[in-house]
Amino acid sequence: MTGEHLQAPAYSTRRVGTLRLPGGEREDDLVAVEEPLEIRIGGEPVAVTMRTPGHDEELALGFCLTEGLAPVAARVPDDLAANTVDVDAAGFDPERLRRHFYTSSSCGVCGKGAIEAVRVAAKPVESGLEVARDLIASLPARLRESQRAFEATGGLHATGLFDSAGELLCLREDVGRHNALDKVVGWALGERLLPLSSHVLCVSGRLSFELVQKAAVAGCPVLVAVGAPSSLAVELAEDRAVTLCGWVRDGRLTVYTEPWRIV
Repeated sequence: MTGEHLQAPAYSTRRVGTLRLPGGEREDDLVAVEEPLEIRIGGEPVAVTMRTPGHDEELALGFCLTEGLAPVAARVPDDLAANTVDVDAAGFDPERLRRHFYTSSSCGVCGKGAIEAVRVAAKPVESGLEVARDLIASLPARLRESQRAFEATGGLHATGLFDSAGELLCLREDVGRHNALDKVVGWALGERLLPLSSHVLCVSGRLSFELVQKAAVAGCPVLVAVGAPSSLAVELAEDRAVTLCGWVRDGRLTVYTEPWRIV
């Protein structure tokens, strides 16, 4: 894939020197940029995430929303600090956020506790959306065709938001798969599309607990991936009524939960 429309944004890639073996050639290579982003709420630092620069306000909004907060807007902070975004969130309780992080990070110890934490922020997805099997099977390829930075570097994950007819509405790339999804959710929040009850999310990698959590909070009924889900991702999808489709490639897919939505 070549052409101006597929060039990666300059801020998302960087040239580095390499040694090619066994030939011994020294050449430049493009790699994905990874830098920290500090997310503040009302001026107070609440999280640092390693991300690919670009759409930082969307990332901060999506992160806060999917962590059970109520973000209203995101902006460059008053002190103009680099790699920092300040979020306005109504009724922000820093202690509640810390408790939620602890529970989420403990999912390997207590999966039940992690699922209960998501229940606080996400109702079961209420959507009668039904999607054709062939449409679902086509989404990873459509996502791949639009991954400009991945085409240049091979080092980025992507999330795409599709409507019920399979039209790609928004695509975001990032070194972190959860960041890419947060950016899409943040975009959808700004476009007043939430809840995503008539949409489909497609991710480029595997399906983790975090990704299902974020899809559930956004109210999205169908989550699609080219890779496999984890056991806790399946449990959470079943609990929150999300249709989980994994191993979507070459016209085939495996539906793990809520299969009635795939027709």
